[in-house]
Amino acid sequence: SQGSLLYLDALGAAFPRALARRGTALLHWTPGRPRAPAGWPLPTLYCTPAPAGALPSRAAALRVQLLFALRQRALHVLEAGLAAELHDALVALRTEWPQLAQELALGRLSPQPGLPEGVRDQLQALLTPDAARAAELRAECARGFEGIAMRLWPQLEVVVVRTAHGAERLYCDSLRQADFQGLPFYCPFYQAAGALLGVNLWPAEPTPRFLLCPDWAFYEFLPCPANKEPRTVLLDELWEGREYGLVVTAQPGEYRCRTGEVLRVAGFHKQCPMVEPVRRESQTLSVRGESIPEEQFCQSLRRALRMWPGARLTDYVCVESSLLGDSSGPSAPHYEVFLELQGLRDLSEGQRYKLDQCLQEDFPVYKSFRFKGSIGPLRLHLVRPGTFTRLREALGSPLPMPRVLREEQLLRLIQGSVVS
Repeated sequence: SQGSLLYLDALGAAFPRALARRGTALLHWTPGRPRAPAGWPLPTLYCTPAPAGALPSRAAALRVQLLFALRQRALHVLEAGLAAELHDALVALRTEWPQLAQELALGRLSPQPGLPEGVRDQLQALLTPDAARAAELRAECARGFEGIAMRLWPQLEVVVVRTAHGAERLYCDSLRQADFQGLPFYCPFYQAAGALLGVNLWPAEPTPRFLLCPDWAFYEFLPCPANKEPRTVLLDELWEGREYGLVVTAQPGEYRCRTGEVLRVAGFHKQCPMVEPVRRESQTLSVRGESIPEEQFCQSLRRALRMWPGARLTDYVCVESSLLGDSSGPSAPHYEVFLELQGLRDLSEGQRYKLDQCLQEDFPVYKSFRFKGSIGPLRLHLVRPGTFTRLREALGSPLPMPRVLREEQLLRLIQGSVVS
């Protein structure tokens, strides 16, 4: 497709060795499909065998993909559908490296939950013993995991992910700081409403900007904040620096729909707008109409985190108290926040209040409702390590994880993991 060619041209220009045959390892799970989404490069680039992506279990698929990536010391690219998938694969490396090293040394796959015998046999036929690589894996993991990716794959040039904004930004930042130590992350495509809409022609830029391609869809835009009688504008009516809600008709005969995504116009390239995704409207917190956007809540959370010495954020999710029903008691509507932290086992009441205090300082409307008592104090819970990996498995979807849970089943799962 045109999108694939534009992507490969941009990738090859910025990272010439990235297109080496078998120089890319794919870590991505799409239920029922062996390959990454449409618009991704040719499968001949991958060292990852196709059956690894067709496994019915997300955890099993990512573990097998990791094993085949570990076999190739000379990788130039690691590619993941979501940064969260790459994050979870490296969590598996931290906990299972002795077994992975043994499988590399023997050239044999261990029996795993979610790994059917037929698929296991297909993958087994592609494995050969590699004692030297297994010894290198043991030595590097025994040294610790800071910068582990660059030590295991010293020729790695770039990490390619399908989504690097919104909920995925947290994982990208964490991976850059620890496992990849500054290696560039490149998000080549912008997708919404199941359609490919834009391409990122600037792989080396830290903040992804997407060139909207006029012939890929019919675009309309709702200026933000919306007027009482909102009127959509077209591509040639956009203003640099402004935010717009995206409305798309992706293919002839398809329905026009609001995607729920808000974009900021970052500039123009040959008269076509370049956009940056800002937030997902469905992930706005609002129990009294106060409307706290996803990315701004995350900024307040990061600010509170700096007041908790030694704490490092692994993951988080929010719940509006209405989802808890009777279990929330007679208190006023409020937020419940579930955190997975490194470096702290517990928080004092004073530390917990810091997040509510940051929200009040950052959002005057929220502060007003708190002062009047119509919104109750935020409740903060710590969950055990691995909780969010299990939550993503339960979601059963290759889409970015929601930051505001709206399903009781997922709420019960995370409530059962609370430790403080």
